[in-house]
Amino acid sequence: MSRILVFPAGMPRAIAFAQQAISEGHDVLGASSLPHDPASEHYPRWATLPFVTDAGFHEALERLAKVEGIASVFTPNPVVWNYLRTALPQRNSSLRLLNESPVDREMAPYRAGLAFARSVLESPLPLTACADPSPAMDEQTLMALFRHAESLPGMCDHEKIRALCEIFRHAPTGDIIEIGSWWGKSAFILDALSRTTRPGPLLCIDPWSAVNLVQRDEAGLVDSTSISTDEAFCVFLANLAPYSNGSVNYLRVPADDAAPRYLPRLEVESPTFGKTVYHGHIAVLHIDGNHSYENAKSDVRLWGPKVIAGGWLVLDDLVWPYGDGPKRAGVELLNGYAGRFDCAFVMGSALFVRMVKST
Repeated sequence: MSRILVFPAGMPRAIAFAQQAISEGHDVLGASSLPHDPASEHYPRWATLPFVTDAGFHEALERLAKVEGIASVFTPNPVVWNYLRTALPQRNSSLRLLNESPVDREMAPYRAGLAFARSVLESPLPLTACADPSPAMDEQTLMALFRHAESLPGMCDHEKIRALCEIFRHAPTGDIIEIGSWWGKSAFILDALSRTTRPGPLLCIDPWSAVNLVQRDEAGLVDSTSISTDEAFCVFLANLAPYSNGSVNYLRVPADDAAPRYLPRLEVESPTFGKTVYHGHIAVLHIDGNHSYENAKSDVRLWGPKVIAGGWLVLDDLVWPYGDGPKRAGVELLNGYAGRFDCAFVMGSALFVRMVKST
């Protein structure tokens, strides 16, 4: 098997590539121009090359390739990559540049964010406006929201994000409640939208508990997946902490235990987020907790009536490949709330319902 050269091997993306390549059985050699590079400990074999600006760089590279049997080069450094892209063909080198442009790779998520922002602004959802909708977010803010959301682990499809961007413009003053936050991807989106359109603070309700994680999915695939709930909670805190400023907090309890505590002037205090004061009525309710039918139905029953007129109820995973709990709860919601909503639609996998009457 031919060997892959990683150079300069100390950059984080270089180390990540090397670890992945080694795990897949590839023969990897790391190289650096530094006399003592601590990154050498991440590689089974190591070499030293001159700086790419050195007149003897290419000769040293070809000599190393011949001695070590190197066929390809991976470089995350844009200057080295650009040099090799030009120099290797010009010198009829047998070496092959393995990766695409590092600049294009780094810019790709931002370009995707910009494309998303422009698509949202150019094709807004045809919702009937409330009395005084918030202005649409500007292109740069939408781009930033999408880019940061995509960097977080979790599942929140793009069509759902698009719909959330729109309904927040048409939300009344009130709290943003999320049932089931896990790693915090959708919580980040809800918080960012709330801070922009200003309906109210976000309260995340999730027990982060193995007992409450059991979904009773039809094939048992979800329930058989081993996941650390404490680690998930730690990731949630890490993902939300840099962006919150009194605008978000959490209750680490099941949704049915949190419901009686949710009253006007509720104060929630935590070491990570400090103290947050809530209105006690809901502008946007996002239900994404336990997906068993019994739990999804209970979340709708306990929390749906707390959504005020003009507010939104969002039931996630109406289309869920592991069972029909959210779908059954969603159908019952629409039937039971007849006359209480004036708008209902599905985007991505989520059901969006706007209330016109509150109980």
